Amino acid sequence: MKARIYKSTGSWYVAKGADGRVYNARAKGAFKIEGITSTNPIAVGDYVDMDIEAVQEESAIIQTIHDRRNYVARVSPHNKYQHHIIASNVNQSLLFATLKSPKTSQGFIDRFLISCESHHIPAVIIFNKADLYGKKELEKFNELNDIYTAIGYTVVLTSVEQQQGLEKVRELLQNKTTLLSGHSGVGKSTLINQLFPQFNLRTQEVSNWSGKGLHTTTFAEMFDLNEHSQVIDTPGVREFGLVDISKKELSHYFPEMLALLNDCQFNNCMHTNEPGCAVKAQVGIGTVSEDRYVSYLTILDTMDDKNY
Repeated sequence: MKARIYKSTGSWYVAKGADGRVYNARAKGAFKIEGITSTNPIAVGDYVDMDIEAVQEESAIIQTIHDRRNYVARVSPHNKYQHHIIASNVNQSLLFATLKSPKTSQGFIDRFLISCESHHIPAVIIFNKADLYGKKELEKFNELNDIYTAIGYTVVLTSVEQQQGLEKVRELLQNKTTLLSGHSGVGKSTLINQLFPQFNLRTQEVSNWSGKGLHTTTFAEMFDLNEHSQVIDTPGVREFGLVDISKKELSHYFPEMLALLNDCQFNNCMHTNEPGCAVKAQVGIGTVSEDRYVSYLTILDTMDDKNY
């Protein structure tokens, strides 16, 4: 029977079968997917074939994994040489960010967007907790809004307290499988609970002493909004390490740089010290914002030389 994975705990999976029933499933042996060294070979969002062990007990054995249309992965928090697939077969991703309590860095936002671009997954940036923003944070939001909308991203300002932007988020989620991600404590579970209270997702306040969010979602899990719409709630992410991206490819995942690549003097231009660089010529005065260029250089500097 064909099924889709709704929850992965590492050894057991929750799968929804073509018959509409929910099964507890386990994998038949170890799955190795060619070209992927992953800590979790079966991910939420995967389509699988499974044999039903017992209909009454609703248990099954996963036999095969269908080819993925796409997936979002990060460096495994436990092993930098392995990937952790966050979710697969998604239509879009919503990155929840906050400018206060806790503060999301632009570097984190850009790393997440790069990962989505590398797998052709449209990304939306949700700046949440707008009710906490003072003048300084609102000025920063306007600045970031201008930067990201200019290069083609959808940006939404939301507040559960003020009921701001919630209907826009509800609209964005219709007829798609959507990955929800962000640091712990950014309020994604609270916002989804507000829109869809039947899910009753676990929430927790930001730690007062550290200002960092507390982990409340232990495993990625998919929920049906309706027959044609699903959301995948994910554990809060502290850092987002990029996988399978080389230094020479990095600029391809900055849309504003990709548009200028053919105008550089050298076709292998890294946009650092080369003469005749079209990207550098646009920094701060044209289509490439200074903040995004600095973000590019910072990420480039942290990448392994073997990926050059």
